[in-house]
Amino acid sequence: MIIFSIFEQLFKHISLSIVSILITIYLINYLVDEIELYNSSEIGIIATFVCITGLLITRWIDSSYFPLNDLSETLIFLSWSLSVLHMYLYLKNNYYSEITKLGIIFTQGFVSSELLTEINYKSVKLVPALQSRWLMMHVSMILFGYAALLFGSLFSVSILVIRFKQMIRGFFFKIYFLSILYFGKIKKKINRGRNLLQQTSFFSVRNYYRYQFIQKLDYWSYRLILIGYIFLTIGIISGSVWANEAWGSYWNWDPKETWSLITWTIYTVYLHTKKNKNSEGKNSAIMASMGFIMIWICYFGVNLLEIGMHSYGSF
Repeated sequence: MIIFSIFEQLFKHISLSIVSILITIYLINYLVDEIELYNSSEIGIIATFVCITGLLITRWIDSSYFPLNDLSETLIFLSWSLSVLHMYLYLKNNYYSEITKLGIIFTQGFVSSELLTEINYKSVKLVPALQSRWLMMHVSMILFGYAALLFGSLFSVSILVIRFKQMIRGFFFKIYFLSILYFGKIKKKINRGRNLLQQTSFFSVRNYYRYQFIQKLDYWSYRLILIGYIFLTIGIISGSVWANEAWGSYWNWDPKETWSLITWTIYTVYLHTKKNKNSEGKNSAIMASMGFIMIWICYFGVNLLEIGMHSYGSF
């Protein structure tokens, strides 16, 4: 209907305008340190979330099915899920939500732009394989699981970045003192050494807060990945039941199914390393980082190639 098309375009244009303002706010904030605009950016993210919610609802009413037909529609739901998780993190601890904020803004902007679909939406009849009650159950579980796994993995990536910087600094710190000993300039550095000892308390406090920050990141990473893992597992199981109804087989080693299994296996290994106290930390963060890459391959890569029985999930 024309009225729904008007509302869809209205929601998209408002959302895109807000995202443009948010990106401008970020640029101003980085250029001018004295200006604090964090609250404004959160208000903008909430406003864009409302627009995306309105877009989902209008398309749902217009097409008479939940909009999960192709990659463009599923990306809208993925952005909606990421926004929900971001706002939850902001309510729990707005400091850690800063890690996810920029990703949310760009995702919302990508969804609001005209890069994925034509200017005028048209209600498309579902192909026979998608005309099932399992459509909403399977795809929504998978996408919400992806959203939680992406954020959890992003926290793990942040842990690796912090530790990598710490290793680099420690390496140059050792090189510095070895060079002092090698060139025999110990006497000239005695006073500097005393000053360094006086500043030990400062470094210990800073290291303590860094340790606490890493522990919090690991805490949120584990819980988000656990939630995403549960939703992904439910999505894979429901997809297998649906595949048996549609194609007569629970598993067909379709490229989409194969990459989903690979992603699920990586996060299974991650959860196993978290249970093993001797292996948790860097190893689990590396596994989560690998999972972050696998999700985007599974979601974008396979769909864009338009291969396998899930080819209808492309643009």
